[in-house]
Amino acid sequence: MGRAPALLTLLVGLLAWYELAPHLGALALWPSVVVVVAALMPASFAIVWLALPLWDSRRLLALALVAIAAAAGLSFLGAGIPANFAKLAAMTAVGWLFLSLFEALSWVVAVALLIPWVDAYSVWRGPTRAITTHHASVFTTLSVAFVVPAGGAARLGLPDVMFFAVFLAASVRFGLRPLATWAAMTAGLGVTMILTTVWATSGLPALPAISLGFLLANADLIWRRLVRGGHASLEAAGG
Repeated sequence: MGRAPALLTLLVGLLAWYELAPHLGALALWPSVVVVVAALMPASFAIVWLALPLWDSRRLLALALVAIAAAAGLSFLGAGIPANFAKLAAMTAVGWLFLSLFEALSWVVAVALLIPWVDAYSVWRGPTRAITTHHASVFTTLSVAFVVPAGGAARLGLPDVMFFAVFLAASVRFGLRPLATWAAMTAGLGVTMILTTVWATSGLPALPAISLGFLLANADLIWRRLVRGGHASLEAAGG
């Protein structure tokens, strides 16, 4: 099956699940976590994987604008389920547009090393904490949901989705390991979800797991390109 039919099949399946899940009997806490970590997160980010060839499309800006308009319009109309996937599409496209500003792999690595600290501060003491604590409805709007039986949901902030897309496309653009990057970032998000549950906290920053997944999946290649490659260039210049 090609990427387009697979993406359509997966999207239809997820839409059907999101319509059905609120009408199912509630699961206990840990089975709900398993549904999110083992099924819904991988399936949702598989959509990003399947759409990956579009990351450098000449129509990407138009696609991003359409997805943003659809997400805003559907949210305004209260169409939560289609709005959820429109937000996923919009932030993926925005992330790919953002990547076009990066001229070198070193820029991506610098962002991967910096943003976990910014995200951690935001979640624990900054704007994200203020929103989740005092304006829960705002966070609902600015997040992607993973719906479990009886209608509960785990949520991931829109910037997390955007940077997932940035790092995944960067692994293609700079000749790294796209599939390993996807798998490591998805697994990292699953671990974050599990730790959030174990520690009974309202939420943990997700960008550390996404950034670490990108760096670990490509560590040896990044080392060769940025460190060993840099030494070779200096030696050549000195010679």
